[in-house]
Amino acid sequence: MAETTAVERLTEDAARAELARLADLLQRANAAYHGADAPEISDAEYDALKQRNAEIEARFPELKRDDSPSEQVGAAPSEGFGKVAHEIRMLSLGNAFADGDVADFDERIRKYLGLGSGAALAYTAEPKIDGLSLSLRYEQGKLVQAATRGDGAVGENVTANARTVEDIPQEISGAPEVLEVRGEVYMSHADFEALNARQEAAGAKPFANPRNAAAGSLRQLDPGVTAARPLKFFAYAWGALSAPLAETQMGAIARLGALGFPVNPLTRRCESVGEMIAHYREIEQGRATLGYDIDGVVYKVDDLALQARLGFRSTTPRWAIAHKFPAELAWTRLEGIDIQVGRTGALSPVARLAPVTVGGVVVSNATLHNEDYIAGRDAKGGEIRGGKDIRVGDWVQVYRAGDVIPKIADVDLAKRPEGAERFDFPTRCPECGSEAIREEGDAVRRCSGGLICPAQAVEKLKHFVSRAAFDIEGLGAKQVEQFYRDGWIKAPADIFTLQERYGAGLQQLKNREGWGEKSANNLFAAIEEKRRIPLAKLIFALGIRHAGEVAARDLALHYRDWQAMAEAIDLARPAARAHRAADEAEEAERQAAGAEGRRARVSETRAAAVADCDVPAEAAAAWADLIAVDGIGAVLGLSLSDAFANDQERAAIDTLVAGLDIVAPDAPAADSPVAGKTVVFTGSLEKMTRAEAKARAESLGAKVSGSVSAKTDILVAGPGAGSKATKAAELGIETLDEDGWLALIGDA
Repeated sequence: MAETTAVERLTEDAARAELARLADLLQRANAAYHGADAPEISDAEYDALKQRNAEIEARFPELKRDDSPSEQVGAAPSEGFGKVAHEIRMLSLGNAFADGDVADFDERIRKYLGLGSGAALAYTAEPKIDGLSLSLRYEQGKLVQAATRGDGAVGENVTANARTVEDIPQEISGAPEVLEVRGEVYMSHADFEALNARQEAAGAKPFANPRNAAAGSLRQLDPGVTAARPLKFFAYAWGALSAPLAETQMGAIARLGALGFPVNPLTRRCESVGEMIAHYREIEQGRATLGYDIDGVVYKVDDLALQARLGFRSTTPRWAIAHKFPAELAWTRLEGIDIQVGRTGALSPVARLAPVTVGGVVVSNATLHNEDYIAGRDAKGGEIRGGKDIRVGDWVQVYRAGDVIPKIADVDLAKRPEGAERFDFPTRCPECGSEAIREEGDAVRRCSGGLICPAQAVEKLKHFVSRAAFDIEGLGAKQVEQFYRDGWIKAPADIFTLQERYGAGLQQLKNREGWGEKSANNLFAAIEEKRRIPLAKLIFALGIRHAGEVAARDLALHYRDWQAMAEAIDLARPAARAHRAADEAEEAERQAAGAEGRRARVSETRAAAVADCDVPAEAAAAWADLIAVDGIGAVLGLSLSDAFANDQERAAIDTLVAGLDIVAPDAPAADSPVAGKTVVFTGSLEKMTRAEAKARAESLGAKVSGSVSAKTDILVAGPGAGSKATKAAELGIETLDEDGWLALIGDA
């Protein structure tokens, strides 16, 4: 993972931008891992991103987002399955990465319970199975429902599929009247290899690893496919119960085993942290011989009464933690470097390796992160790997972080072949030829082609029809891929001319596999229905980098009209260009002077830099207005400017918009004491979250800004207010505490 600014050095605006970036990365990672069974980043990278998010939220609690990753578990259930609301949420686990983290976990437990260091406190330790979480509900001893974890609150109904898994009993005796058993569906190494052999023999794509194979097999719409897959199950927990299973975790696991559920034989009861870590080492050493994948050891407080006292945080239990295994290493030859282009245009280098077994898995590809990583430097220009660059032909050390995506850790220069040349990272997209731009502060180079880039187009089209965007019934990811492949849809506007081009007689569509006259007509009707679209949904649907649902809503509320927003972004373009140039010049000067770090992206500082450039006053004012919108800022402002300035992408957007009926947000209240006023919130709010305060202000007709300026009417300052309060005082802006604000709007 690329080097990033240390949390303690982040300014408030830089932290806000970083939280937005992390929310986007983690949302996509959750969707890929839990929703598509195709992880895009490793467990270790995912854990590091979540940890960084938590650290930033701890330092800036007032910036915590409504869609904070710390409040999320898994991913939303697939539309292909019925939904099951979990009676008791299925949560994830906190992580430990070192022995000291385990000791800290024990210390936190003791402190919470008021137990001294010498008091008896037992734990269980069990292997953490790398599979798919599953909940099995039994009533009167009969299996009545099976559900995946989903997002923790709602999962997918996979009852028919679960009934085909041999390890899962259909009926049990001697159990409570209601018993919800929770565990992990997985696939053994031997069965995985045999399945992939059958896949390849049939000309089908092999699975990446046993976890993907198990998850993909259980989440088949056809139970017959699941039945043909060699799935296994371990029980390790429970949810809803009509009567307790036992008084201890160990006793409850034994009870589940007696009822006929497979339980892991390596589960142990431990009397101390030392015993927990010793069992971790034992499992780690025997890991390669287990015959199935694990990625750590889970510790749980053994006494169930103590578990009940400890309770839960928002997404994790206090009484359990996962002690993750470190990455595993191997050496092999780097045979080539390919550049892949992702949905957001990111150019990602991939190492093609001479196949090598790493931790029991054959690896032939590995990520190389970005161009800095290949060159042997971090994002600040400092050396990594002692400054050794990576070249085709090198002997490289590969490690599997989190057991998912391999990475290259080191290079053996003694084995570098004579004549090996440095790798020149492309400055043009290998897919469409558009310029590949690396923005100041970004470790990744990105294709500027947008919708015209074939590598981005399909993924952007999938985003365009997703639930939070146009949500066209009958036109999901699978149909988008099919229509794009056949040349029917290349850009969003093509969706709305589909009937005009292929609807006559319906012959081209209704004769396709999976389509008939009724389904074709239903699709055309659904498309027509979505010609009328709320402005916020349209903005989000365009897939502009950094423009998530919240930002799209904020832009819609601020401009209220598509044409007004487009004209404002166009007007601000000279200021955006000057702003980027000023940043780059300052960064170049900083690097030349050997200064550490990267200048924080602070809106006020950026505005000052633009003011020093030769920019028309109208452009500067439009830019200042854009980045002052609460939750927008310069990062998204530049992204919007880039998208609207790209001639081909702009043409695609204009063609789309011309055929739509765009609905403005509801008119704000006009009779409130803050209607039409610009409000800024700063510091920690104690009686409402920042999101609640913002929503309430907007409902009363106020505009909420993220920065203080001469246009600000009211500053609401909670404890910890800093530079914004100082600037408000200098400008003579009315400043209220939280109680004063509530009294003003009548909520006191």
